[in-house]
Amino acid sequence: MLPLSSNSLIHIADFRRLILIGFVSSCVRWLETLAIGLFAYKATESAFIVAVLSMLRMLPMGLFGALIGAAADRFEGRSTLIGILMVSMITTGSLAILSSTGLLQVWHLGIAAFVNGICWTADNPVRRMMLGDVVGIDRVGSAISFDAGANNVSRILGPILAGTLLFYFDIAGVFWFGVLLYCTSGWIVMHMNKRDVPAHQHRGSLLTPVIEGFVLIKNDPRLIGIFLITVTFNIFGWPYTSMIPVIATDYLQLIPKDVGFLASFEGIGGLTGAFLFANFARPHWYGRIYVIAVAMYFVTMIGFANTLWSPLAALFLFCNGLGALGFSVMQATLVYRDSPIEMRARLLGVLSTCIGTGPIGFLYIGFLAETFSPRIAIVALAVQGLIMLVLTRRYWLLLFR
Repeated sequence: MLPLSSNSLIHIADFRRLILIGFVSSCVRWLETLAIGLFAYKATESAFIVAVLSMLRMLPMGLFGALIGAAADRFEGRSTLIGILMVSMITTGSLAILSSTGLLQVWHLGIAAFVNGICWTADNPVRRMMLGDVVGIDRVGSAISFDAGANNVSRILGPILAGTLLFYFDIAGVFWFGVLLYCTSGWIVMHMNKRDVPAHQHRGSLLTPVIEGFVLIKNDPRLIGIFLITVTFNIFGWPYTSMIPVIATDYLQLIPKDVGFLASFEGIGGLTGAFLFANFARPHWYGRIYVIAVAMYFVTMIGFANTLWSPLAALFLFCNGLGALGFSVMQATLVYRDSPIEMRARLLGVLSTCIGTGPIGFLYIGFLAETFSPRIAIVALAVQGLIMLVLTRRYWLLLFR
């Protein structure tokens, strides 16, 4: 069932296309994330290597997020999306060929993760700017909730498909299926209308709009609160997802197909959250939802790390999905809503940079997992995340008003 407040949005042809493009690309991302994690852990038996591969996928956000966001206004949207999809398809296709010929190595996965991470970084400001342009500022919250809901459907299907393909066709089947999905996305984007390049764009150095974005954040305590929580979540929260295959394999004793099924519960939680937020969330609740969702995510991380029963682990992942959805929808919505029109693309780029702090957390949790254990690593990150929320409350309390 579609979110009621989004019913009118689905009548907009380009909105439907943008949602489908995001959904298909996200399916490939979750397919690859789980499959690569399981393949690397089987090949190396190292939780640290698994964390590093996840880190490499996020590293481009920290390195290039602000610059890509500043550049988003300079290029026509449809052409940019076509370029992003072509690079992603070539990278995944290369992995498919290597795995089919028995030549695939873990370092190949690292290079591919980094390249596709660049494409993911570019997709965030480009496609979400286009979503806002298509639906208008009054409906951007519902549009992003709808987009997040589609993303969470992919988080349900992606891990299940990854586990099934691994079980029956090995990792080559995962990558060939990813190529097929990228071809589908390319066909969809070719039917989109071209997006006009904004008249207020900068023609000079890319550093100028980037600096202007950081200056605006410095002078607005609300934006500081949004970005501080984003950094906190991506250092102490999101990296724990790299340990899900490890926990499911070592502690819950699951085979790849069952690992994929278990991991899908995070997507089910996110899909449920998308429906609830799109139908019932009010604009004056957005700040509270943002903070509470992150706190809930940290608490349920601790629960997942300490359970030995698969159904309870699935429940904790479901709650994780609710928290992650509230976080991801509200961060983009609050930035888009509270930014001057001419600053939105570059602030979404700065947001990508904050998301790109995640590699710090991935390296950290990998180190803790190797030094102590995956369970201790997850609990340590969650506790530190909760402490950071307490320490930064003077900023995010402003979002409650």
